[in-house]
Amino acid sequence: MTSTPTTSEPVHPNVAAVNAVLEAFGSANRVRILPDAARTAAQAAEALGVSVGQIANSLIFEADGAPLLVLASGAHRVDTAMVAALVEVETVHRATPEFVRDATGQAIGGVAPVGHPARVRTLVDVALAAYDTVWAAGGVPHAVFPTTYDELLRITGGVAAEVA
Repeated sequence: MTSTPTTSEPVHPNVAAVNAVLEAFGSANRVRILPDAARTAAQAAEALGVSVGQIANSLIFEADGAPLLVLASGAHRVDTAMVAALVEVETVHRATPEFVRDATGQAIGGVAPVGHPARVRTLVDVALAAYDTVWAAGGVPHAVFPTTYDELLRITGGVAAEVA
């Protein structure tokens, strides 16, 4: 199902950055490399043999011009009007691929909750608290890591929120 790169395999810089954050926060979890890309929550859930709700989608939005990361359960669609009210901005809309890469250093389809050039304001979907293990992207479309809701809040500095 998943594997961890060996020391002889080259590690993508984004994966290394995510692992560095996990290590810095004392997490025992590390990024795992999937045999195929998992660019959507459904693809990741299928590859991992878990519920789509256990996938923590890392979605970058533009909130009045600033990046906003919403870690949403794969079973949810983010309500941008609700999120705008929550973060007290006028507009929240899906960011362009260029905006996402500028904010995170990562491409859509593999954006991790951490490992960005600078910390991004983050909301964490309270629905993820229902699962003992949630899975997040590891910085590239072939990479994921297991975590918990509480750990996501801790490593991202995120705020628990209803986003859907």
